[in-house]
Amino acid sequence: MASVVSFAVQLQSVEAIDSEGNGHPLISGTPTVDFARFNGLQTLLDMNDVPVGTYNSVQITLGTATLGYLNVAAIGAPTVVTEAATLTSSTVTVNLSKPLIITQAGAPAGLRMDFDLRKSIQVDSSGAITGNVTPTFNVSSVANTDPGGYIDCFDAAVVSVSSGGQSFVVQGPHGENFTVNVGGQTEWENNESISDLTTSSIVSISGTLDQADQTIDADDIGILTQSGFYAGGQITYVTPTTGPATSFDLYVRGLLPTTTGLTLGDIATVDLSGSENYFIYWFHNPLTHFVFNSSLLLPGQHVSVGGPASGATSASDVTVKRVVLRHWGYNTTVVANSVNAAEGTFKVQINGFAGVLIPQTVTVYTAPGTKWRNGLSSIGGLTSGANVRVVGLLIKDPISGNTCLLAHYVDTLD
Repeated sequence: MASVVSFAVQLQSVEAIDSEGNGHPLISGTPTVDFARFNGLQTLLDMNDVPVGTYNSVQITLGTATLGYLNVAAIGAPTVVTEAATLTSSTVTVNLSKPLIITQAGAPAGLRMDFDLRKSIQVDSSGAITGNVTPTFNVSSVANTDPGGYIDCFDAAVVSVSSGGQSFVVQGPHGENFTVNVGGQTEWENNESISDLTTSSIVSISGTLDQADQTIDADDIGILTQSGFYAGGQITYVTPTTGPATSFDLYVRGLLPTTTGLTLGDIATVDLSGSENYFIYWFHNPLTHFVFNSSLLLPGQHVSVGGPASGATSASDVTVKRVVLRHWGYNTTVVANSVNAAEGTFKVQINGFAGVLIPQTVTVYTAPGTKWRNGLSSIGGLTSGANVRVVGLLIKDPISGNTCLLAHYVDTLD
């Protein structure tokens, strides 16, 4: 179970059910979603027109599914094994504790879907996965101003840019087009701006749905590539293990376009020439290069790489121009007697797939901007042995060489 790295399943339909039992579709098409990709982070799946009314339940119908798990060799780089998953049920109905209420046409309302991997993936008496999955969803209605309605990361390709410079159109990973609004509230990574966007740009967007229409109000935008290709996922191996890296293995969780030599769910080898640009998403600091560069790459880091599509025709030989460190959620156990509220730090042992890559104890640093969720309000609420998810940046301390986590969110886990 600890080695499970992905659960990808086709969403055949997601329907809101009204009081008369009628279903209204919430998604278009039948996208395949890897629910292990957004661990503690939220993305935008789709937007659809739904009649004004009150909806008390949601019905989810699933199609084919796969499980991927990490196979760690005694010597050398890990590999990923993918196998078909057997669903114990393909249709799941979830009653909403707070109804989804649509008050007027065109005004956005949201539905948050969270697939519970730990409760869904079945294991035998020895703890090994069986391949059987009992789909367990946590579904809730949200307003765009609720924490559950915030879009942490939405990766999309730029289609067009408005002449006025206040918006642009993107195509999401499932083929839908969305309008993104920018303004004084929008921060741009790497000192770039809307004037740098072209139809070869692929961006990562954070923000909320506009209260008046079906557009996205962006508060942070990072250009992942200017050359038409990006891949994102977990670093599984770095060569060499110390000093400036000449390459690293990337478990591919996100990919645009999908017509290169890379495949979602596989491991690609990213070659480094030394001329790549490095930056950290959501980390507006000119000193970024000193905490993330080719000498500070770590297995377990979540990164995006970008470059020309011609450099990604082979999974064993990928060339890139940009490497971006991204936030990701790490399921952890708090080390006994390690909480230091005065310094805002605590130590954890990382569990699950990332724990296979990061077996060492990790120090977590919190700050005034750290958000505490799911019943936690501050570092004072942590106890020894507690299971928590730390969503943030995994870095190597450039002075000590120790592995650290800079916390953006801290959640309790059931």
